[in-house]
Amino acid sequence: MSNVVVMGAQWGDEGKGKIVDLLTEDADVIVRFQGGNNAGHTLVVDGEQHILHLIPSGILHQEKACLIGNGVVLDPVVFLEEVDKLAAKGINVAPGRLLVSKKTQVIMPYHKLLDGARETQKSDEHKIGTTGRGIGPCYEDKMARIGIRASDFADMKLFKAKIERALVEKNALFTALYGMEPLKVEDVFNEMKPVAERMQAYVGDVAGRIGEAMDAGKGVLFEGAQGTHLDIDHGTYPFVTSSNTVSGNAAAGSGCAPNRLDRIQAVVKAYTTRVGAGPFPTELDDADGTHLQQTGAEFGATTGRTRRCGWLDLVVLRESVRLNGPTGIAMTKLDVLGGLQTIKLCTAYTYKGEQILYPPQEENGLADVTPVYEELPGWTEDISSARTWDDLPENAQNYVRRVEEVLGTPVSIISVGPGREQTICR
Repeated sequence: MSNVVVMGAQWGDEGKGKIVDLLTEDADVIVRFQGGNNAGHTLVVDGEQHILHLIPSGILHQEKACLIGNGVVLDPVVFLEEVDKLAAKGINVAPGRLLVSKKTQVIMPYHKLLDGARETQKSDEHKIGTTGRGIGPCYEDKMARIGIRASDFADMKLFKAKIERALVEKNALFTALYGMEPLKVEDVFNEMKPVAERMQAYVGDVAGRIGEAMDAGKGVLFEGAQGTHLDIDHGTYPFVTSSNTVSGNAAAGSGCAPNRLDRIQAVVKAYTTRVGAGPFPTELDDADGTHLQQTGAEFGATTGRTRRCGWLDLVVLRESVRLNGPTGIAMTKLDVLGGLQTIKLCTAYTYKGEQILYPPQEENGLADVTPVYEELPGWTEDISSARTWDDLPENAQNYVRRVEEVLGTPVSIISVGPGREQTICR
């Protein structure tokens, strides 16, 4: 069995949930290694839609173990809500099968309040487009060494003391900077105590569980959230998320050695989308953009916000290949391009009078580039029923081949619809 990392190569929303669900067939353990409930993974199985925010997408395969690693920030209220929704559908979410690392950082009510207060105060041009779910403030507490970890749920005295310590700084911000009422330690503790007590059954040694599975020759699948260009270090800063989304974080965010990772599956949407603020060189505000948005049903699974749409940006993807080292690409939503007479691919940028093949690294440099396009003929056929490479029209095949040629990486999986069966494996 191989151990594989599944990560997004664009700005998130690439369709990772479906690919994880597909690859879970050959895995025994699925691990989520970063991010929080700012992610939304949509799966369609037997015509039923499931949207997950924290629990790994492999949960729909009843016999697979699903783990949440130390690199995640966990909102326990959202986690338990997902548990209850899945249980109501007859899905096994028993403790043991579903496990949260003792080292996982916990999102508290004050994190969400702080997140919302900050974004509300910003002028429109300075808004990041955060989901307001407390992700950033929780990661800040982790780095400041005052964070609450899932292991603290087992020690109520320590849990309360950590809340008291965190509120010293948070209340100073709430009152002096944002004009809000201070939070009381007792109120926060009493609100979270029953949540913490229920969570205890789901907390354990995730790194140990992963090591045992690998030693036994079992396959482990590592599920990333968001996308490469939302990475806190390598993304389009400051319009990024608060964690490392690149494949290299799969080891650090779960607790295993990097030399035990065998394959890296990059997920690429056949066009480009982005939610929230930030530069987007290939964004379309014409009929083609409307076609992509409406045909692709481009609404955020977490926020419901309309996604911005544009042509496939191979400059952005070239950087993703450099950062992640994918062994294969899964291309999703190829069917959405059907009906377009001409399809464009961005193969380079013009920046400060020169043609460049990789994104500029200066802050907001991406806002100053002009995309260089090449045009390919489109196709009119409905490819949603295609199940083999030969079922695809020639122009669709040529589009995929051109992407492979520019990126130097094989497109090993092609998705032509939301259903599990609407997939071509090459």
